[in-house]
Amino acid sequence: MKRDLRFRLSLWLIGVASGILLIAGGVLMAETHYHFNMFQVQYGADLSLPGLFEHLEQALLQSMLWTLFGSVILTIMISLYIAKLLSAPLVEMKLTAEQMAKGNLAVRTRIKGNDELAELGKALNELAVQLNRQEQLREAMTQDIAHELRTPLATLKSHIQALLDRIWEPTPSRLQACYDETQRLIALVSDLEQLTALESPYFQLECKPEPLALLIRQSSDIATASFMKKNVRLTVQCPPSIVLSTDRDRFIQILVNLLSNSLKFTPEGGVVEIRAKEDDQAIVIAVHDTGAGIASEDLPYIFERLYRGDKSRNRKSGGSGIGLAIVKKLVEAHGGTVRVESVQGQGTTFYLQFLKQGRSNSMP
Repeated sequence: MKRDLRFRLSLWLIGVASGILLIAGGVLMAETHYHFNMFQVQYGADLSLPGLFEHLEQALLQSMLWTLFGSVILTIMISLYIAKLLSAPLVEMKLTAEQMAKGNLAVRTRIKGNDELAELGKALNELAVQLNRQEQLREAMTQDIAHELRTPLATLKSHIQALLDRIWEPTPSRLQACYDETQRLIALVSDLEQLTALESPYFQLECKPEPLALLIRQSSDIATASFMKKNVRLTVQCPPSIVLSTDRDRFIQILVNLLSNSLKFTPEGGVVEIRAKEDDQAIVIAVHDTGAGIASEDLPYIFERLYRGDKSRNRKSGGSGIGLAIVKKLVEAHGGTVRVESVQGQGTTFYLQFLKQGRSNSMP
């Protein structure tokens, strides 16, 4: 027979309570008998009342015995009730966890009261919510990866098939189209590899003090040609005195990714600006654009890998959806935080905060 939690808890409560009662009752009866004998030895029996002490002793011992028996029965009943009361929510949580393990992430446990068991139930329900969210993201990521790979592969297949069937001549423009699709595939795979490497426990940064203004200028120089081509103005405001302890190459990668993201969604004639400031607590860098902005329902998820709020965007206009995930991982690897504010039609601002040594981590 399987001994479940309720059975073991009942047995434990009954054993402890009954043991205490039996010990107390046994000691009380032994003491009573001992003192009656001592009284008779010291003072002798009163011959006018024969058997008085013997009957009185038997009455007391029998009363204590029946009281002890009733107490044990009452203890068993109370222990069974307490065991049921304590084990019921735990058993329900166990069944809920088993359902979650089978893939039913919609199941929830009932919460009663405001004690530690209720807190445990809330934590289990929150775990179910997070697992359900992660499962949705996993399915979406799988679908997005399949979509990202399917389109360029289908294009390459059709182009190469047309060339093999001599429907097309291998002109430079058609070969360039094949090359572009191949480059997109390579870029997607490279981004996924980078993200995997950043999540590895062996990933390390090589940080040293760097002038922030120089890093921002080098990052903006990399993106300048693209900004000029689209006729989007890029401005920088950074005091030359700010020094940031960072991995130079990784920090430039952060800024270039943010600038590329801002450029994609900023229309011709728009502005992207980088602002930096420091105080006693931290160094804060803001990347602001005058683009279309991000919908409020998409803001909590834009740092998820392969997430694109507007599903109609193609790879050219919307990117692969990995750049911001890489930014978040790199910023956190530096011990910093990243957040975003956006108003549709007015633009988006990304805030990077790098705390100075010995300060606590909190966003302004």
